[in-house]
Order: sequence, then structure tokens, then C-alpha cells
Amino acid sequence: MTSEPTVTSPVASPLAAIALKVAGAIAILSALLDFLVLLIPPNLANTQWQLATTTQLVDRGIVPMIGMALLLSGFWLESSVGRVAQRKNLTTDLRFWVCSLASLLGLLYLLLILLHLSAVRLSSQTALQQVNTEAGEAATQLQQRLSTELSQQQTQLGALLQNDELLAQAIQSGQLPPDIEQYRNNPEGLTQFLQQQADQAQQQIETEIGTRRAQAERQVRTEALRSGIRVSIISFLLAAGYSIIGWLGLRQLLSLTRAA
Repeated sequence: MTSEPTVTSPVASPLAAIALKVAGAIAILSALLDFLVLLIPPNLANTQWQLATTTQLVDRGIVPMIGMALLLSGFWLESSVGRVAQRKNLTTDLRFWVCSLASLLGLLYLLLILLHLSAVRLSSQTALQQVNTEAGEAATQLQQRLSTELSQQQTQLGALLQNDELLAQAIQSGQLPPDIEQYRNNPEGLTQFLQQQADQAQQQIETEIGTRRAQAERQVRTEALRSGIRVSIISFLLAAGYSIIGWLGLRQLLSLTRAA
């Protein structure tokens, strides 16, 4: 009993090659259009715009590479079934322009590392200055508030010390210490007492402000470090990938053209 021969479709490989090339071309063109939209309108003087733009360019940088892989796979599939005509002029070969674009993107993503790190540094400096400014403003407001409260407390205690009944109630309720009576006829001592209380409160609040400022500065530096490392590493990988595709592709195309 003889087995029937396997039937292969001569249309399968060319159709798959066309599908790969079309999908690759659409992916590349749509990604380039997306990049163009991100860059318009340019605002290079704005550090936040630089950070947002470089981050998005890096996050979307894999899309053109996938498109190039699909398109070049389509050409390879065509060549495997003998459908690709050898071209002596590289400018008429789509693969030449794809590899040239890959080389250009490799250089672009290499430059994006420097641009992003510079933007991260400037942004972190601005954020740290903002933190220090807010801490300074909080300390100034604290000083003004304590000065006002000190004057008010001095007036209120001075009046309270002249009223034995109200003074006794305040001491019994714990609002005032028992030794407050010693300042009845000692206004200078009362002023020193209140100043000491205000200094303790100021020191406590200033310590809290300093702690919050240190936490904010640490958070700013941490976020800057994370952003710098993440974007730099991904951008370097993209630069390496595009450069490999571009340089190896152009070299192979040149060798094929010379051989033809």
C-alpha cells in the first residue's frame, strides 16, 4: 500500500512573507508617527517636558524594533523560497532604509541616555530647592506664630495671676504648673518662663520640620535614581539592539550588492 504524497501550497510562503512585511511596515510607521506626536510642540527649555518625553520614547522604543524584525523576517522568508530579486542599487531596497533607520534610532537612544540623565539632575535640583524653600517658609511661619502666642500668653497669664480664684482653678485642672504663683510679682521671671516654654515648642517643631525635609529630600533622590537607572538601562539596550540590526544589516546588504 503506497502512501499519498504530501501536498504543499506554493502560495503559503509568499502570503506569509507579505503578511510579515505589511505588519512590520505598519508597526514602524505607526511608531514613528507616535514619536513625532510626542515631540510636537518641542519644549526643550522645560525639564519636566524633557523627562516625560524621553521616558515615553524609551517606553515605546521596542515597537519599531518589533516592526523591523517582522519586516526583515518577511524578506528572509521570501528569499528562502527564491522570491527576492537581487538589487544592485541599495536605495531601491526597502531593507536598506530599514537598516539605516535602525542605525539612526540606535544613535538616538544613545543620546537619550545623556539627555534624560541631565533632565533628571536638573529636576532633582529643582525639587530639592523647593523642599528647602518650603522648610524655610515653615520655620519662618513657626517663629512668627510663637512670637504672637508668647505675647498673648504673657498678657493672659499676667491677668490670671492677679485673680487668685481663677489661678487656683487653672492649677487644679492642670492647665498651669503649681510653681506659677512665684511669678505673681515677677514679670521678668514670667517672661523668661514663657520664653523657655516657647523655645522648647520651637525646638520640637523645628526637629519635626527637619525630619520631614530629610524624608522629602531622600524621596526626591530615590525617585531620581530610579528614573535615571531604569530609563538609562532600557535606552542602552534599545541603542544596542538597533545598532546591531542596522550595522549588521547594512554590512550584509553591501556584501550582497557587491556579489551581485
